[in-house]
Amino acid sequence: MINAAVQYRINHADLALILALVRGRTLARAAEQLNVDVSTVFRSVRRLEASVGTALFEKSRAGYQPTSAALALSQQAESAEQALALAQISLEQGQQIVSGTVRLTCTEAVMQSLLLPALRRFMPAYPGLKLELNTSSTFANLSRRDADIALRLTNTPPEHLVGTRLGTVAYHVCASEEYLQRAGSVPLEDLHWIAPDDFLPDHPTVTWRRQQWPRVNLAYRCSSMLAVAQLVRAGMGVAALPDFMLREGELRQLGEPLAGYDTALWLLTRPDCRALRSVSALFSELSRNLALASTD
Repeated sequence: MINAAVQYRINHADLALILALVRGRTLARAAEQLNVDVSTVFRSVRRLEASVGTALFEKSRAGYQPTSAALALSQQAESAEQALALAQISLEQGQQIVSGTVRLTCTEAVMQSLLLPALRRFMPAYPGLKLELNTSSTFANLSRRDADIALRLTNTPPEHLVGTRLGTVAYHVCASEEYLQRAGSVPLEDLHWIAPDDFLPDHPTVTWRRQQWPRVNLAYRCSSMLAVAQLVRAGMGVAALPDFMLREGELRQLGEPLAGYDTALWLLTRPDCRALRSVSALFSELSRNLALASTD
């Protein structure tokens, strides 16, 4: 970008123009968004490019393709647009809006069965809060500062993290009625068992099976408990599942919960994150909503 770019001061109208054309990709759609005519958009783009001294869009059969410079400016425009929207909401509601991005990590099973129902209940009240969700079975990403909050099933949370114990999860051996009818009077240990693979070597259900039923027929091995549950619901066999994945009347529980294999459900974060308003707000909401979902 030449000296003209340094001398020219980008204003709100310029950012609105760039954002409209990046989103619309044609003069007509950009004009519709800006509530002006097409010729005005055309002249404004040419004027702006001359002022900043660089091309912002390339004309093609597909429309106006933004250059890297236009994309960078459009990101700034979106941030400004979001800030104005939050300011308006704050003014209307008469209170400060919680805003920012929080990175949250949990397993696929916890996300599907516990986290998503909780988020549906309270996230509409936080229009300025954005979440980056990562499914992982380890604490490594939280320790490396790749995440701000972790929702984990563990009886030994890392000492360098702080958090809240939300409840206790028990495990049940389950199968679908359809599968049990097909299996008939086959002994439990001879049924088709579904279990996590070596990706989850320390999972409580794996430890239990190796100790109590070391010779069962492992017909299916899955890389996640979510996949294990899906196969059980599909009538493919029998497996030990956490109670939060069991829907009432969907599967038959074969006996009592696995004695001695209960696992605590923890909500964890780094000490340096607790002072962040966005993290603190999400942590408090999850503590209230997830405590209702877990068993104790």
